[in-house]
Amino acid sequence: MQQPEERRRESPGYGRRRATAMMLVAFCLLCTTTASQEARAQQIVDRMVATVNGGVRTDLITYSDLLWQLALQPGTPITSPRSEDLNNALQSLINQRLILQEAEKLPAIAPSDEDVRAAINDLVKQFPSSADFVERLRAVGFHSVDDEQFKEIIRRRRAIENYLNFRFRSFTIVTPQEEANYYTQVYAPRFKKQHPDRITPTLEQARAEINRTLTESKIESDTDAFLDSSRENAEIIILSPV
Repeated sequence: MQQPEERRRESPGYGRRRATAMMLVAFCLLCTTTASQEARAQQIVDRMVATVNGGVRTDLITYSDLLWQLALQPGTPITSPRSEDLNNALQSLINQRLILQEAEKLPAIAPSDEDVRAAINDLVKQFPSSADFVERLRAVGFHSVDDEQFKEIIRRRRAIENYLNFRFRSFTIVTPQEEANYYTQVYAPRFKKQHPDRITPTLEQARAEINRTLTESKIESDTDAFLDSSRENAEIIILSPV
């Protein structure tokens, strides 16, 4: 996957896009921290990390955004985050911003409140307990799972998921021949190696599992190609290395 870097493209629209990004930065620098106590998520000592323009608008990524991303990853330190984790979070957020700019062109796939609540419940289950999850949220400035800014992050994630499902999963086809090839070349040899004392399932018995595996592999490959293309054509400016 191509790494984000400052791009200086001598294209007709480059100057306009860069000016927009710089205006956004200037605006943020002029903003003061006079938010109320109810906006604790905005009171984390912050800095601007990057701007992303996929041809729709310029989005800003801040250090707070990186911490919020890390807080939603089980087992990832958030009090003294590692540079590697911060950079991985930045990569992920750049991808999310690019996909979201495309997803917002299709309002019909916008998630409902019920979708958001279900996504939150699924996320909480990835942590040792709901109390542990809430503690991580509070560590990065959120009140609870009912914090509106937190719910907006989850809403965006679900919108991205809906878009990828619409764009790729709906059109992904795995043929019987592909299933048979995978069974012969991968599934059966691996099963025999891992379980030498067991009878290897037949192709028909393993078909559903193989189909899921191949489907997810194709979706991942198509998504990677989409992101590579999006990054190549996007204006990604790193303002502050992490």
